[in-house]
Amino acid sequence: MNTAHFQIFKSSNFQIGLTIIYEKNRILELNMVHMSVQKSIKPTESELEILQVIWEKGSASVRDVHEALSATKDVGYTTTLKLMQIMHEKGLVKRDNTFKTHIYQPAVTREKAQKQLLGKMINGLFGGSSTQLVIQALGSHKASKEELDQIQQLLDDLKKEA
Repeated sequence: MNTAHFQIFKSSNFQIGLTIIYEKNRILELNMVHMSVQKSIKPTESELEILQVIWEKGSASVRDVHEALSATKDVGYTTTLKLMQIMHEKGLVKRDNTFKTHIYQPAVTREKAQKQLLGKMINGLFGGSSTQLVIQALGSHKASKEELDQIQQLLDDLKKEA
């Protein structure tokens, strides 16, 4: 303990000193959690479904998300609520507690999640080969003419840069 902390403890403002130290440590812990989320995004399949809804809507309550998910599968409201609470703890979503109904927003962009998860998939399933990923994707999924045109344009642009 340094002398500045010792003087705070000796003073009549003992409680204030403890509060300041506590708040500094809490902020440091929050920053560390935020940094770890920035490094690694690991949503489960169910969390990805929730993120899809929130990305589409921009922000949503638990009820909004639950109704969207219920349109395609059988899911309980409390399950949706618990998953969104866990996602908040993991740093995947931000929660606005201003009103009685909590509003959630994505804490990570769709693009960042896609890049990180795709990179993980390329390294884990395709031995680091993006070519193998593309061959597998195009071989097992029928692409529309518009999608093929976009892919061709990307390939043309990449060839110009090489």
